[in-house]
Amino acid sequence: MLTLNHLVTSGTFSLDGGTWDVDNNVWVLGDDAECVVIDAPHDADAILAAVTPRRLTAILCTHAHDDHIDAAAALAEATRAPIWLHPADRELWDQTYPDRAPDRDLADGQRISVAGAELTVLHTPGHSRGAVCFHLPGQGWLFSGDTLFAGGPGATGRTFSDFGTIIDSIRDRLLVIDPDTIVHTGHGPDTTIGAERPHLQEWIARGH
Repeated sequence: MLTLNHLVTSGTFSLDGGTWDVDNNVWVLGDDAECVVIDAPHDADAILAAVTPRRLTAILCTHAHDDHIDAAAALAEATRAPIWLHPADRELWDQTYPDRAPDRDLADGQRISVAGAELTVLHTPGHSRGAVCFHLPGQGWLFSGDTLFAGGPGATGRTFSDFGTIIDSIRDRLLVIDPDTIVHTGHGPDTTIGAERPHLQEWIARGH
């Protein structure tokens, strides 16, 4: 039976010379035997405890800001699970891990199997060039990383981000899916596609 575990880890996010305190969502998707982790921020031991005793088959990165990947290498070393990242975020990745490459590339439309279910990779640039979401239509779940939150798009005021691009990604890739889909975000509470869809023009007008 497919299950979803959620934990929150705390640390910092650093980019463009600034550092901010953040709380990050970690999603562990699988069954009693195996699972994948969606984003590995701040605390490898806490994530490992949520995984154990299952076999971790993949560490899936929604993007490569340091607050989403800074525990990924330690978690991979502890479990031998490969780290997956979209190659358009390699420049960001290298700021955190200059001497350790991701293990595998994510690609738009790719399917990743776990516990009899298939996650579909959606490339949704804007928050970063290689940002992706993971869609599990059979369960009505979308793991949006920092592309879409309760209340609007992810931030686009820093290097490698663009507001027009994230709006295109949200409108063309996310708001077209089933409105009942639950959006599991990278920070903060869940939302649904249906709850966010009516507000697109408001976000465009406000510019963030």
